[in-house]
Amino acid sequence: MKQLDEYVAGMTWGFMGVRGSWANDEASASMETMARNTGVNWTAIAFSALQDTAFSTEIPYWNEPTVTDDEVKWAIQKAKSLGLKVCLKPIVNCADGTWRAHINFFDKDVPCEPKWSDWFASYRDYILHFAQIAEETGCEMFCIGCEMVQTDRREAEWRHLISEVRKVYSGLVTYNCDKYQEDNVGWWDDLDLISSSGYYPIDDWDRQLDRIESVVRKYDKPFFFMEAGCPSRTGSSAIPNDWTLQGATNHAEQADFYRTMFQRSGERDWVRGFMLWDWPAKLYEKSEAADDDGYCIYGKEAEAVIFEAYAARNGMKTK
Repeated sequence: MKQLDEYVAGMTWGFMGVRGSWANDEASASMETMARNTGVNWTAIAFSALQDTAFSTEIPYWNEPTVTDDEVKWAIQKAKSLGLKVCLKPIVNCADGTWRAHINFFDKDVPCEPKWSDWFASYRDYILHFAQIAEETGCEMFCIGCEMVQTDRREAEWRHLISEVRKVYSGLVTYNCDKYQEDNVGWWDDLDLISSSGYYPIDDWDRQLDRIESVVRKYDKPFFFMEAGCPSRTGSSAIPNDWTLQGATNHAEQADFYRTMFQRSGERDWVRGFMLWDWPAKLYEKSEAADDDGYCIYGKEAEAVIFEAYAARNGMKTK
């Protein structure tokens, strides 16, 4: 298995992008701005395919609104032209709005009911398609799934998928488990890295890092946060995973979240980095940043916090 040889100072790019929204001047300028303003050395190119509901067994990744293969290849090439290493991250979502963590089926097959075997067959086609693209384009990392909480118990199916991915892809392979689920995944040993979503309350980082550390020590694998972030609104630092939380725009609270996260994680030598959430393919105007209360840090106080943290890790000059 390959090793992670540097700190991941990363940012997720492009998620929520739909077909036709990548591979254009706006998307190009967005990625250039991300690289310049955040000091990243990695990016996760993230996109989603839609199944109809949490109980559907077909993932038609070739259909709209999923970005096309050419758009994915364009994004990878663009990132590499900026000197960034790339993790390709295909995600599945539900068209009816149900969160993917709730995709679930009976543990035992029942006639006339949707089955795990059918879902994993479709999911395997989706993942292997983009694993091949990751190999062809030289992506340094591939993420086989994101926050699929109800699927995590299906160990045999995941191990089989990992073995199939390794037949077509030669880089680092990881899985992005959901927050609080690091110790509920029993197949980390088949992967190169452990990664999870770091949406932990600002005052709870030490306790959660203690818990995660026991998993990292058990499996003796490198660890990084494949996602982590906080909206820029009042109250979000206490529940950063809730993108629907109502509150006033608050850039200082978002910046404080990042300062605390970097400080607490920096005290743990086993935390090998972050792929922060997130940077869209179509940026708002910088003049609009003052009123933006989402996760994106463009033009906000947190932008400088992230740049300085990443610069310190990778020996760059600060702004």
